[in-house]
Amino acid sequence: MDILDLFYKGGPAMWPLLALSILALSVIFERLWFWLRILTQEQEIVNRVLDAAGENWEVAADIARQATNQPIGRFLYAPLKLVKSDPETFRLALEATAEDELAGMRRGEKLLEAVIALAPMLGLLGTVLGLQQSVGNLKLGEFGTNAVADVPAGIGTALITTAAGLIIAIVGLVFYRLFQSFVVNQVKVFRKAGNELELLYRQSPPDFSNSTSIILREPPKENFNPPRKRGRNKFSSSPEVSEGNDSVDPEQ
Repeated sequence: MDILDLFYKGGPAMWPLLALSILALSVIFERLWFWLRILTQEQEIVNRVLDAAGENWEVAADIARQATNQPIGRFLYAPLKLVKSDPETFRLALEATAEDELAGMRRGEKLLEAVIALAPMLGLLGTVLGLQQSVGNLKLGEFGTNAVADVPAGIGTALITTAAGLIIAIVGLVFYRLFQSFVVNQVKVFRKAGNELELLYRQSPPDFSNSTSIILREPPKENFNPPRKRGRNKFSSSPEVSEGNDSVDPEQ
């Protein structure tokens, strides 16, 4: 008995189960590709950024900026892109970015939770409807005849939806727990990388005195002295000024 034959024997409840299975598989494949890219590259990114931060903060910021297509790259670049910061601002930038990235890593979990909850119920509903149809077709006078022999076969067919719903829920639950374990591991990775980066910052904070961006944001203030108005000086002893003072009104 092939899968297509089982699908049609399962009855109308197999169609919503099919939709749930497609939804679950799409989320699972997307999350597997997402985690595959992260787990194969993040440790290299962390090592490169931390090694560069111990020598040159500008090089570390450039490496983190190039890795912003990865969550760990955006996490490490958040405090490094600040033009001027103190240890408290540095830590706040790490914490805020970590919350956003971890929330993005949990994308798709709600859909898997819905599939895990709905698939067994839909399967059970299909079974109940199949049993109702099988037993409801029997008449009181048909008990003990060959018609009753067909009831077990009808019950077996009705149980197809229950089996399908349980299979979908079990597969979804396995990958749901797997993805949750990945998120928990990322919390540890983010905490460790953030602590090491902050420790390097506190030991040797970057020198912002030579930063061009700071000069652009905070231009140096020039001592501006307005030009003095050239005129008569009654306290001057020069002949020209004395002659100019002679023209002052005698009444003053």
